[in-house]
Amino acid sequence: MEFLAQLLQAERPIEVVDIGANPIDGDPPYKILLDAGLCNVTGFEPQPDALAQLNQLKSKHERYLPYAVADGESHTLNICQYSGMTSLLKPDDKVFDHFIALKPHAEVVKRVLIDTHALDDITEIKQLDFLKIDIQGAELSVFQSGREKLKHTVVIQTEISFITLYQNQPGFGEIDVELRAQGFIPHCFAAVKHWPIAPFSYTEQPRQAINQLLEADMVYVRDFMHPEKMDDEQLKQLALIAHYCYHSYDLTLRCIVLLEQRQAIAEDCQQKYIDYLNHPPAAS
Repeated sequence: MEFLAQLLQAERPIEVVDIGANPIDGDPPYKILLDAGLCNVTGFEPQPDALAQLNQLKSKHERYLPYAVADGESHTLNICQYSGMTSLLKPDDKVFDHFIALKPHAEVVKRVLIDTHALDDITEIKQLDFLKIDIQGAELSVFQSGREKLKHTVVIQTEISFITLYQNQPGFGEIDVELRAQGFIPHCFAAVKHWPIAPFSYTEQPRQAINQLLEADMVYVRDFMHPEKMDDEQLKQLALIAHYCYHSYDLTLRCIVLLEQRQAIAEDCQQKYIDYLNHPPAAS
């Protein structure tokens, strides 16, 4: 686990920001970095029960704050039957009629007026290398209100929607345009969700889809084809995240090559990394 970190000699741990840190979907993509002490995490979760769970389980490298992050304005938080569907946007019943198995989870059980924080205004965030965000349709408002903080970010994992489940929700195209304008390009899908179109369902597996795309977790990276826009430390952070979180060894190697060319790391690092990939150490 420590091989690449020792090879690159990054100046500091990776600073992770997790917006919508509700732990309902299992381990976050940065868990391997967290377990190895290679990152610090600042998470945001406005739902009290989810926040309490995060604080109960957190390590010394994690902190969690109760802020709702969006555009900095006041909004109504629509608390849904399933906490993972709680959103600043109102569920669109007409859309859920086409994905009927999801509809009960999106039933709004309570509405609360809350103040939100613009990402650029959050003073607790001094550095942002890796952003993971899943806030049920309000992601675009965070990207737009966080352009200054995101100038130094190298990886963003965001939920995108091919079918917009909430009223006035930006779709994938709008997210893509914004992030490309900020210097990011799509890299991979961390997860893709399909869903059956009503009224179709398999008797034994009613949630098994055929082809219809619903949502995905997409990974964007700082555009490595324009490396002059990244400093050495950004390249090191990108290499570490790509390797450990997404097994994107080709992207990691590209970063190592660029760092060698800049004489920011030893000239034999590229070969050492290739040798490591071809002959990884045996598991203990």
